[in-house]
Amino acid sequence: MFAEENGLKGDPRLQHISQSIRVIPHFPKNGIMFQDITTLLLDHKAFKDTVDIFVDRYRDMHISVVAGIEARGFVFGSAVALGIGAKFVPLRNPRKLPGEVFFEKYSLEYGTDCLEMHVGAVQPGERAIVIDDLVATGGTLSAGIKLLERAKAEVVECACVIGVPEVKGRCKLLGKPLYVLVEPRQVDECF
Repeated sequence: MFAEENGLKGDPRLQHISQSIRVIPHFPKNGIMFQDITTLLLDHKAFKDTVDIFVDRYRDMHISVVAGIEARGFVFGSAVALGIGAKFVPLRNPRKLPGEVFFEKYSLEYGTDCLEMHVGAVQPGERAIVIDDLVATGGTLSAGIKLLERAKAEVVECACVIGVPEVKGRCKLLGKPLYVLVEPRQVDECF
């Protein structure tokens, strides 16, 4: 579900967050409208508003694990974890974690990829959220859900700053709720 459909309709913070995201046309390849969150991070108020909205949502849900998808999910996930008093668990690309890992392969438009998580990072029964900057197909978030569930965690929800309009009708990934702040901006909306 999008934040504006869940009590934040008309909230000026959402518009500010959206406007702080730079759109780079045809990056990394022709036809892609890359949503660059680095400009959001440069805007202290937009970054704080983003984290505050997530913290307000998860503060009273008894979340003990915030799992962030490499790499941009680390930025938002670690800040949210601090804000709600949870631990942060990085879900990394292959061969980036030094210890024993769980791994989950997932499909991309052209091939496959993999996420890894340290064995022992999450304990059975812990309540978790998975966070990333953007959801398009849900493949990466679904891999994150599977990793956490393999460790016997209870995945409560997935959260993203940006969600493509196609996910608006899909409020769940693998049966887990999906919470999204804003839709992608188009190049003609750029300033």
